[in-house]
Amino acid sequence: MPQVYIGLGSNLAQPLAQLRDACQALARLPDSQLLALSSAYASDPLGPPDQPRYLNAVAGLHTQLAPLALLDALQGIEQAHGRQRKAERWGPRTLDLDILLYGEQRIDLPRLQVPHYHMHARAFVLYPLAEIAGELILPDGRRLTELLAQCPYQGLERLEERLLDEVTA
Repeated sequence: MPQVYIGLGSNLAQPLAQLRDACQALARLPDSQLLALSSAYASDPLGPPDQPRYLNAVAGLHTQLAPLALLDALQGIEQAHGRQRKAERWGPRTLDLDILLYGEQRIDLPRLQVPHYHMHARAFVLYPLAEIAGELILPDGRRLTELLAQCPYQGLERLEERLLDEVTA
């Protein structure tokens, strides 16, 4: 089964609870096994500045779901948590789940790009990812440690909340 990494984000409707609920939903995905969860990290929004700070995390899992089937499952989890897709990019949302990496695959489809575009420059993705997969090598051969060296912490705040404890309890 490929090793898959999922980015989680929320800045509406009790973001920490949204992330915890999403982690529990990831643990219940069919033909999948949740392996690791990072801590939650608070960050300033990328989009419009008049929105709350985001909470982000990264989950690692093995799955037999094909990439688009996994995407459909993740979008189902988002919808169950009140996600409304709007034309506004990077706006506030109850839950955002992104496939960051799907094994060694590179995927370029209208609905899915893997590795996730711009993940290499987003501290709120790289630092949680490093917490659970510090020695990771991306499909293009770059090491995660190299990306971290080029991506400042950018005001991230690591929360002491451990999401995995909530899922396995």
